Amino acid sequence: MRILQCAAVALGLSLSYAAPGEAQTVANLAVLKGLGPLTVLGKTQSGKAALSSNYAVTGGIQTGDIRQSTLLPFTEQQQQALRDAYITDGNLAELADGLGTTLGSAYVARAHYQDREHFTSISQAVADLIAYTNSTTGSDSNAGKYFFANGTTDGKTPVSAEAADILKQIGGTTDMFGANYGRPAGTSGADAFGDSRPFQTEPQILPIVGRDYFGVPANNTVYNRGPVMNLIDSPSFPSGHTTYGFMGSILLAVLVPERYPQMITRASEYGNDRILMGAHYAMDVLGGRTLATYDLAHLLANDPAYVGQTLKGAPVIKDYQAAVTAARADLTETLKTICGAEIKACAQDDIGRLSNPAMNQAAYDATQTYGLPVVYPKNFGVKEDVNTLAPEAGHLLTAAFPSLTLDEANQILTETEGPGGGFLDDGSSFGVYSRLNLYAASLSAIDLSERKAAQSK
Repeated sequence: MRILQCAAVALGLSLSYAAPGEAQTVANLAVLKGLGPLTVLGKTQSGKAALSSNYAVTGGIQTGDIRQSTLLPFTEQQQQALRDAYITDGNLAELADGLGTTLGSAYVARAHYQDREHFTSISQAVADLIAYTNSTTGSDSNAGKYFFANGTTDGKTPVSAEAADILKQIGGTTDMFGANYGRPAGTSGADAFGDSRPFQTEPQILPIVGRDYFGVPANNTVYNRGPVMNLIDSPSFPSGHTTYGFMGSILLAVLVPERYPQMITRASEYGNDRILMGAHYAMDVLGGRTLATYDLAHLLANDPAYVGQTLKGAPVIKDYQAAVTAARADLTETLKTICGAEIKACAQDDIGRLSNPAMNQAAYDATQTYGLPVVYPKNFGVKEDVNTLAPEAGHLLTAAFPSLTLDEANQILTETEGPGGGFLDDGSSFGVYSRLNLYAASLSAIDLSERKAAQSK
């Protein structure tokens, strides 16, 4: 636990989780169960193939041997990855460039980091919403780290009986990455607890040298092995950075719907940058994305298990939908004032790396599955009905586009699903979130909203 805490402090990340020995929360357990299919991959040929591909794809992306569709040329994307190593969870400033040249600049004019410990906010309502959302998703991400590494809460303290039963029921095993990639927990060069990271298991990690988020000379080694951030004994799955990146990006997308597709692209870039850093595998990124999307849907639905919770470093929010409304009002007013025009006009005034829709789609598509093999063929190419499996998912769209009904939103999510059958898509409610394509879904939602608006005139 101490290692995770130190790493979090170095990043400015607020941690929130049950104390060692305490039972995991209802939300924690749901996420641990949803991510559980990772632990049975070694039991089947398709699972083993996925693990092998995860290792090869991760290494190929990191070294550039696998050329992805990215928003920037490879060497420039590496520099973006170095900047993205810092987590601006206090105000989401590092993600705000997804809002575009004009709105992004307006956002960071008011909400920015002065140094690693001090930052400003748009308003108290926006700050409270960010804190509660980050603490919720962060708690679930942190709960998974040691759970999937060695079945503990902190490396040493056993998880609750309810959590332990998750692996017992499916016959799952821990340390899936370490055991399969030649670095079992505690061996030379491995994570002491399990699930060693790519910079510990891959035969080569391409160095990245440049300047970090604060303009300080840095490289990926100081953000992987220390002293800026020491991840040597911090288990790999799921990616906490990716969880944060999708949490913050989806939240900004909901608050500024005019930039929804671009914010989702920014989220996928942020997660992918963790692979470029050598800090995470493709599966880690997919796990973080799924976790964050699942949690945001339940928050936006005002799920009783998610609202009214007492979380470390966050105020209690009993009505998340009302909190979103209040934060959106403050953010809209601030952005309009600084921009000097309506949000829609400012949103379109963009000459940054997210201004090309074709490149955005290509960049997002490259991260949808990372080309990993199908593990559950029964779900591949078959549309899983979101309304049946995860009816709350539609709130990811209706919160941004209120003219849509929940049924319409869930239908859009179903129609735009990714190919499915991946290592988390086992047919569960959580699993369907792993194949949601919020980039494509948001484009459909915008189109339907505009058609509805035109018809009402």
